[in-house]
Amino acid sequence: MIRKLIATDNDTATTVLRLVLGVVFFAHGAQKMLGWFGGYGFTGTMGFFTRAMHIPAVFAFLAIVAEFFGGLGLILGFLARIAAFGILCNMVVAIAMVHGKVGFFMNWTGALKGEGYEYHLLALAIAVFVTIRGAGAVSIDRLLLSPAKGPLRAQAVS
Repeated sequence: MIRKLIATDNDTATTVLRLVLGVVFFAHGAQKMLGWFGGYGFTGTMGFFTRAMHIPAVFAFLAIVAEFFGGLGLILGFLARIAAFGILCNMVVAIAMVHGKVGFFMNWTGALKGEGYEYHLLALAIAVFVTIRGAGAVSIDRLLLSPAKGPLRAQAVS
């Protein structure tokens, strides 16, 4: 089962998509979890999600964890399918519960009451891609999948 979960190709494009998604969501998750990059930290974010947005605490917690640890997992390429799936779920809920009612476009002019879902749709598409394809070339998943090269095998090849 674990081999199927970490199976991946040696594709550089997959790696690029995984890394970009990972960096973006690690930054958003670090805002929510640690208060970095102008965020409110774990307590502030939990308070906002549960009191202002009326999200049940368990789902608020899962959203924060999915962004922070999912982003970190994607950057490292470790359990990338699970990390991408967590972000995929996060984006589906964000579109359905918050951004879908605003419309498609981002709020570039400040005329809308909130942000549209175009950004979320792009993140969702990348998350689906990584969930299907895996971590790509430069990843812990790929390293774990590679057969170990012992000293005898290395000598025989050279």
